[in-house]
Amino acid sequence: MVELTPGIGHNSGWDANGYAGRLHLWRKARASLVSNRIPVEVIRTRMRRAAALGLDFTTYASIRAASGRDVVALLFSSSAVGMLRRAELDGRAAAKLSALAVERGVLVHRPLPATAPLPLDWAAPAPAFTADWSTIRAMVMAPLRDRGLPPDAVLLVGATAVEREWCAAARAAGWIDAERYFAA
Repeated sequence: MVELTPGIGHNSGWDANGYAGRLHLWRKARASLVSNRIPVEVIRTRMRRAAALGLDFTTYASIRAASGRDVVALLFSSSAVGMLRRAELDGRAAAKLSALAVERGVLVHRPLPATAPLPLDWAAPAPAFTADWSTIRAMVMAPLRDRGLPPDAVLLVGATAVEREWCAAARAAGWIDAERYFAA
């Protein structure tokens, strides 16, 4: 009897169940690695953290799951906090931001204020709407790097589609619309 030897790239002959069998085995192995049960104390801690960031729990949990880490800072666009043509925060934004227990920064379109308007911790120049990708990345990353903030732990809050691109350019934790963030 002639015995055939499997060639390179073959799985040594085991394919009795086909695709469905391999999928079942993969799911079983994955389930043994990842537990779907999170202790209630961890859930409560994360709910408190979401409240401290001014987010609802589902938004916070999805950002945390996508980035793989906690949010350590919030980065706002000047249009998100109502700083249009003036260096003062919108009253609604100022009230919510003063209650946050996290570092807060703003990327401001001209004119750049001399100091960050309270209750923000810092202000930096925002990329121009016509800036190319590398300029956007450099301008968003510079203030984060200066403060030692990891970009994948910073949540961007913006009001326009152009500002949404800042998130991808900086590889930030996520982006949330200003209306949604400041609602309720």
